[in-house]
Amino acid sequence: MSPSARHVVPERMDAPDLAPKEHCQALNGLARLNAVSRPLAGLTAVVRRAFAKLRRPVRVLDVACGGGDTVGRIIRWARRSGVPVECHGCDVSKIALTHAALTVEVTHWHTCDVLADPLPAGFDVLTCSLFLHHVSDGDAATLLGKMRDAAGSAVVVNDLTRGPLTLGLVTLGSRVLSRSPVVHFDAPASVRAAFTPAELRALAKGAGLDGATVRPVFPCRMVLTWERP
Repeated sequence: MSPSARHVVPERMDAPDLAPKEHCQALNGLARLNAVSRPLAGLTAVVRRAFAKLRRPVRVLDVACGGGDTVGRIIRWARRSGVPVECHGCDVSKIALTHAALTVEVTHWHTCDVLADPLPAGFDVLTCSLFLHHVSDGDAATLLGKMRDAAGSAVVVNDLTRGPLTLGLVTLGSRVLSRSPVVHFDAPASVRAAFTPAELRALAKGAGLDGATVRPVFPCRMVLTWERP
């Protein structure tokens, strides 16, 4: 299947009958892949600006947080940089949230179907990493709108960008960095389901994120940033 057109298929990570051991193995493999692909690109600058404006700890929510590796990275970055944050994660998968609670330093986890349920309230910055490509165009636009409405200061979406280079790099990386057959299937499937920067800009505009920017992040990601006027 050529990556020239978006092609969404059910990913094995999302299968309701996936065994917990396989699920956690896949989460660990994805965390290793994330570690080499700039998972916090675009986010740290937004959190710094929010802190400069608010002058208090920035409340950050990672939407569809999976195994929590992005939350863990935000917490470690905040400690190194001296920017105080209160970081939470939400996800529909209880297995993923249990894994997150065991592998990430103390934080707050919320069970939430981010497409069907209201998002947890009271957060300054909402971020979402490597989830948008899992859903249809319509659901992606709906989620972006919900994040806009819930964010006190900003929205940051970090995701794969569809294209042949990304497909090659992600397929290779999934084989080198993980032994999980779930990751071996899902990683290239994710690239084929991903948006292009132009498609993501159009979704953001349709969701009411006026003034949002989308920029590529080498080697295989893009970042949407929207800050409340």
